[in-house]
Amino acid sequence: MNDSLNDRLEGTLPITTADEAASVIDDGMTVAISGFGSVGYPKVVPPALDGHESLTILSAGSVGGEIDETLVNSETINRRAHFQSRPAIRDAINAGEIAFFDRHVSQFGDELRFGGGFNVDVAIIEAVSAGENWFIASTSIGHAPSIVQAADRLILEVNHAQPIALKTIHDVYERASPPHREPIPIDGPTDRIGDARIEFDPDALEAVVETDTADDPYTFRTPTPIDQAIAANLGSFLESEIQSNSMFSSAVSLQFGVGSLGNALMGALTEIEFGDRTVVYFGEVFQDGLLDMLDSGQLAGASATSLALSQTGQKRFFDAIDQYATDVVLRPADISNNPILIERFGVVGVNSAIEVDCYGNANATHIGGTHMINGIGGGGDFVRNSRLSIIALPSTAADGAVSRVVPMTPHVDHTEHDVSVVVTEHGVADLRGCSPRERATKIISIADPSFQNDLEAYRHRAVNANGQTPHDLETVFDWHIDWGK
Repeated sequence: MNDSLNDRLEGTLPITTADEAASVIDDGMTVAISGFGSVGYPKVVPPALDGHESLTILSAGSVGGEIDETLVNSETINRRAHFQSRPAIRDAINAGEIAFFDRHVSQFGDELRFGGGFNVDVAIIEAVSAGENWFIASTSIGHAPSIVQAADRLILEVNHAQPIALKTIHDVYERASPPHREPIPIDGPTDRIGDARIEFDPDALEAVVETDTADDPYTFRTPTPIDQAIAANLGSFLESEIQSNSMFSSAVSLQFGVGSLGNALMGALTEIEFGDRTVVYFGEVFQDGLLDMLDSGQLAGASATSLALSQTGQKRFFDAIDQYATDVVLRPADISNNPILIERFGVVGVNSAIEVDCYGNANATHIGGTHMINGIGGGGDFVRNSRLSIIALPSTAADGAVSRVVPMTPHVDHTEHDVSVVVTEHGVADLRGCSPRERATKIISIADPSFQNDLEAYRHRAVNANGQTPHDLETVFDWHIDWGK
């Protein structure tokens, strides 16, 4: 971007270098950073922390390799929360080298402010512009307002590689503190109720560092035949559901989890016939698939907290940002993931999981029940509070060698009480109104055919043991033990 200094910075600011800014941070401090969906994170000050020791790093969502690779490899981090997505930090967490705290996205901001186990010493935030007591965030907002309120000191990175026009899509609304917290005055998913600016105490501002470094965003795989089959099954189910369910008589609010499968499912929705219903997106991440829906006119608008786009998607969005600004809103994560708003808008939440069991419990975070992948993120917010909660996943992993439909998940993130529908490439299991035994029959029917006989054999053994939710506890985890060998 070819902005002049005055386009980005206003007033008298403590402009300095990344190294000088990093000197504000001492060993053992707790540092909260912006970033969500691998975008909008600070890019030059964190690498300058190489050489520090025993830092706690907090972020609302996934960030770039400058943090979760560079600082892991230099053994700078000893504690991390609450979401990450890179192999280096994942390996360190599972090796017990970094203590990891996982939490629902909607709750994390309040926990930083009101006693969630962390006292934030310094916040490092990426912005597109700043003044003496305000800044405008970049490609994600996440929990930046809460981070700034919680931190004793603040460092801003003003990034010239991010378009200053991002301010046209930001809608920052900060709620009062409990017990005087007011209802959120949003009547529709894309209503604007706030301001582009995030304000802070000017006495807290320690440094402003100018940067010109692009995000290192998601790389979405080309949809596989399995992705396409899942999308087709989901599409058929949604088409039938919106015709028969009075909740969707005039409008449909959708949410999709982050990642390649979620992006593929978004893109496939262009094939659904919504009639004259207003279709909106109300979720936490805005991904490439939504651009197609907006461009086709099928989507009336989108509300999120992060532009979790690929490099191609970012260019497409930035090149037409004036056009998209009328339809896209970025909010703080405690608004985008707010349980009351999710319920108010009757959101259809579509999220994925590592595995589901035959009664509808879903494991979204731990391989084998022990090894962390990324964290729960915002999936729990939408699975628990959506009017229609859907888990969509391939029926197998490891090139078909492992079933993702199992007798019992060794770790549970989303319980059977919150999951309404499960979709695989083999069909749809509508679990609403079903007893556990009925759910087992339906879920096994959409498992991979090569595993269905074994799952049925397990179900018969479990039923013989009786109980409301029958299990054969002597063999329930044999599948997981065998796969680990």
